[in-house]
Amino acid sequence: MTPTLPRTVRAVDSAQLLDLAQEAAIHGFSQRLPVAWLQEHLAAEATHYLVPTLVQRLRHRPEVPLQWRCRQLLTVTTGEQIWGLLDILPDTFDKLPETLDTASKKDVVHRIGQVVTQREWVERMAADADPEESPRNREA
Repeated sequence: MTPTLPRTVRAVDSAQLLDLAQEAAIHGFSQRLPVAWLQEHLAAEATHYLVPTLVQRLRHRPEVPLQWRCRQLLTVTTGEQIWGLLDILPDTFDKLPETLDTASKKDVVHRIGQVVTQREWVERMAADADPEESPRNREA
């Protein structure tokens, strides 16, 4: 029997998020950002958010445990918020404290729908760092 996906949002600090990403890497979960990338780009003192989105079971890889695929709202060093995905073990997710009220949870879900993905952010940062690739310079 598949466990029921929780309908909630969990808040975590950067250290907790790094631990979750490390656990996902150890298990070989497919949806995760590299720990090194997170260490470089997460705002150290920020709060990040996890929203379970679907139950992930890899029938073709029975050795991989069931996971919750979570959307994550991250705050990066530029102060911007971006979103990505992170697969988490259900028991690990359940151990994260429930700290947000209903209005805060709704706000997080709304913000995830308004911000760019991690990939879009990386591409924009790369383009901003390389003036030759800037759309303004390509038109010239």
